Amino acid sequence: MTVRYAAEDYPRLLWRERGLMIVVFLVILALGLGFALTLKTVYPAQSSLLVRLGPEYVYQPRVGDAARGAIPEADQVIQSEVEILSSAQVREQVIARVGLAKLFPKLGDRFANASPAEKRELTGKAVTAMGKALKIVTTPGAPVVRLTYANPDPQVAALALNTLVDAYLDYRRTIFLDPTAPLEDQRKAFETRLAEADEAYESFLGSNNIGDFEAEKASLTQLQASLAQQKLAADAGLEERRARLKALGVQAAQVTPEVGLYRDVDHAAQDKLTELKLQRAGLLGRYRPDAEPVRDVDAQIAVLEQAIAAGAVQGDGARRVGVNPVYQTVQADQIQLAGEIAAMQTSSETLAEQIAQVTERQLRLARLEPQYQDLARDRDVLSTNVRDFTAKAQASQAAGAIARQSNDNISIVERAVAPTEGTSLKKPVAILSLLLAAFTALCAGLLRAMTRGGRPSPAAAARMIGLPVLAMAPLKTPGGP
Repeated sequence: MTVRYAAEDYPRLLWRERGLMIVVFLVILALGLGFALTLKTVYPAQSSLLVRLGPEYVYQPRVGDAARGAIPEADQVIQSEVEILSSAQVREQVIARVGLAKLFPKLGDRFANASPAEKRELTGKAVTAMGKALKIVTTPGAPVVRLTYANPDPQVAALALNTLVDAYLDYRRTIFLDPTAPLEDQRKAFETRLAEADEAYESFLGSNNIGDFEAEKASLTQLQASLAQQKLAADAGLEERRARLKALGVQAAQVTPEVGLYRDVDHAAQDKLTELKLQRAGLLGRYRPDAEPVRDVDAQIAVLEQAIAAGAVQGDGARRVGVNPVYQTVQADQIQLAGEIAAMQTSSETLAEQIAQVTERQLRLARLEPQYQDLARDRDVLSTNVRDFTAKAQASQAAGAIARQSNDNISIVERAVAPTEGTSLKKPVAILSLLLAAFTALCAGLLRAMTRGGRPSPAAAARMIGLPVLAMAPLKTPGGP
């Protein structure tokens, strides 16, 4: 059988259970009010920080330049700073600076006589409690971080919050400060390896009798080119002189070794003619031209002149023969060319030997070059690493010195001051207790009414049995008449 209630039945049901509801309401309200009275008034101190992008957020690779200068988003920077602010290490420093007994007197009383293990446990509880009292609020897109710390003592609240800001600034320096010790260790490691590489490099050059590999390689290339040019010139001059010597041999065959130097002419007939003419002149001084002695001389003169004119009385005298100077010159040129050919032949052979030696040296250097390149590359890489790590260590030291003195990208907009107005949860807890007591009493009354027998009204009974109720008798109490 289904129990049916109308809306007007519920007030009657609850009125029947008013005693239970009042008891439940009063008990829960008393408990809530008692708990509210135990709550203390706390004073929230407030502070705010302005966070800007600083050099510590700019990416600086330790080796190389890949992604150098990359920066995070502004919200990421704010979130990083909030994580540092809310870290347990910062709260531990605040507790150490202010004192656990001053921040949490109840824990402080136990802390004084506690063992080391208990002190660590109490300190952990204080760190947790301080984290609950600390509120950090940020706004997306805004570079401001707002801090609130509540404490029953307004002076302690302001002191703790200001100490927390100072501890945060100190602690973030240790986080963002680029340590130089790893850089120095790495630099020393590279210097050790560089010294070993230098020793191997020098040993390689000394064992192979090389002063400067690159300079010797370039020098051998230039020397080979010079020797090849000289050999080509010597071979060309040698061929030229051989051709000239051959031509001189042909010319020498066509030139006589000897040649006439001079010859003497016979002047006897001419002298005889002159003597006859002188004799006739002498006779004319004594004789007449037609005299017999004169005519005999004239006849002799006429016969002699006729013979001279005919050439019958002329002939060669003494003749001298000597060496032909042209033949002599040809021979001298042949001898000179033969000497030059021999010299140039020797020079060409010497140049060929030198070229072969230079080529062999170059081939030897070519065989040694891979090993040399490995050693030189190791030296260059290690030297670059040493230089880079030295520069980074110095830059890190300079940045650390600056960072230890300032936090340029973090500005304290507002420092905490002792609040004059406190906040308490007594009233909210009391109101909540009242509402909870009323709701619980209502639920208890409804539950009791639904599980209890009887009907609140004739109409409810009629709906239950499906028949009209014609009369109603009053409820008879036990022990009544």
